[in-house]
Amino acid sequence: MVEVSSKPFSNLSFIDLFAGIGGFRLALESLGARCVYSSEWDKQAQNVYQENFGERPEGDITKVDEKTIPGHDICCAGFPCQAFSISGKMRGFEDSRGTLFFDVARIVKEKKPKVVFMENVRNFARHDGGRTLQVVQKTMEDLGYDFYWKVLSARDYGVPQKRERVYMVCFRKDLGGVHFEFPKAFPLTRHVEDFLLDEGPQTAALYCDRYDVFFNPKKEDKHSNRPIKLGIVNKGGQGERVYSTKGIAVTLSAYGGGAFAKTGGYLINGKPRRLHPRECARLMGYPDSYKISKRPNQAYKQFGNSVVVDVLQYIALQIAAALEASGKI
Repeated sequence: MVEVSSKPFSNLSFIDLFAGIGGFRLALESLGARCVYSSEWDKQAQNVYQENFGERPEGDITKVDEKTIPGHDICCAGFPCQAFSISGKMRGFEDSRGTLFFDVARIVKEKKPKVVFMENVRNFARHDGGRTLQVVQKTMEDLGYDFYWKVLSARDYGVPQKRERVYMVCFRKDLGGVHFEFPKAFPLTRHVEDFLLDEGPQTAALYCDRYDVFFNPKKEDKHSNRPIKLGIVNKGGQGERVYSTKGIAVTLSAYGGGAFAKTGGYLINGKPRRLHPRECARLMGYPDSYKISKRPNQAYKQFGNSVVVDVLQYIALQIAAALEASGKI
């Protein structure tokens, strides 16, 4: 998480849809914005969210009347990727019905926030031949918004993880033609080794002591902005690969098996181990003060499903700059 000295959103409010464990909230609150509503259906994620933010998100958003949601300046939503049923010419808002994006759209239609800030997996941009993203764009334009999108990688914004996501930022057109640019990438200066816990009882059980661990002759004496594969366990499938801590982490996942399930394996003190949930939290931009689930499997899942806080902060700073330049903040 980036230390932000200014609070450009101090006069703005936001809502946190598909809130997960609060990545969007951490990012926007760090810039001074005030959360007025949150929604998340997963009960385990609700528990963690409540423990950290002092409120329990409302449940299933599909059952929430949009008229009851408080007015707000920014709508944040990391909605799940779903297929749209498209036949013939795209119809925008009508085509989004029956998907969870429709719940974002109907709230936007009712509340008309200044900004809509959304995130999804990288493949969302190519989903259904690109038509899914096109429907989202047309829907937002039909609702009166200018639409910007781009695929960004966490490694280009200070976080050593191969995590690429689609980010979408929409400005209400009646704000007067806001000019927005996504943040520029900058060189990576930290690697997995900089995010590790001190070795001790909490990491002892994470090591993999098996006969079928095989290493290649590759040296790990140089830093890289890519994952550095050193070896495998078993047949080397997903969750069975060992990497160097001098590179970046592979994408944290909410699902998957193998000896290093959900995190990948890393050679630490001469032995391979999976990452600790707190290390996963760090690689997602969550501060050490953040309270994580006491159930490791839930913690791994939650961080695998989450958003990288640092990337959201950098985008939010660009949103603030665009609004300030147009005199709308």
